[in-house]
Amino acid sequence: MHTRDLRLDKFALYYGILFVLVGILGFVPGLVQTPPINAPKIAVDTGYGWLMGLFAVNVMHNLVHLAIGVWGIISAKDTHKALIFARGVTIFYGLLTVLGMIPATSTLFGLAPIFGHDVWLHALSALVAGYFGYGPPAHVYHPEMQH
Repeated sequence: MHTRDLRLDKFALYYGILFVLVGILGFVPGLVQTPPINAPKIAVDTGYGWLMGLFAVNVMHNLVHLAIGVWGIISAKDTHKALIFARGVTIFYGLLTVLGMIPATSTLFGLAPIFGHDVWLHALSALVAGYFGYGPPAHVYHPEMQH
């Protein structure tokens, strides 16, 4: 067993749980504030608002968080699947980071808000996933070398 394998499995599980929780929080009315008057208009305005007053969300955004979370939890049972999850999240959130910085694509064509504070959070999500998906090479785990 490699230490990277253990870290990948835990990463997929913990990231998955985190994304499921964030997805659920996006559906809690008391945590989502009404968008400001000058907020970009979106076609899917169900649940549109600012989660914790910072992060623009809507029903589509929340469903994507839930789907990624479930994918992570399921992937945590198999190291290869956890690696694919980490790399997939890296690419997906890297792409969302770039799209969120471009005014013409910052609402995914009206489907989901990915602008404002979401940009740096998506970049951070991609960087963390990238560390696990593409990061340091595996090292052989030697339990006898533990202190």
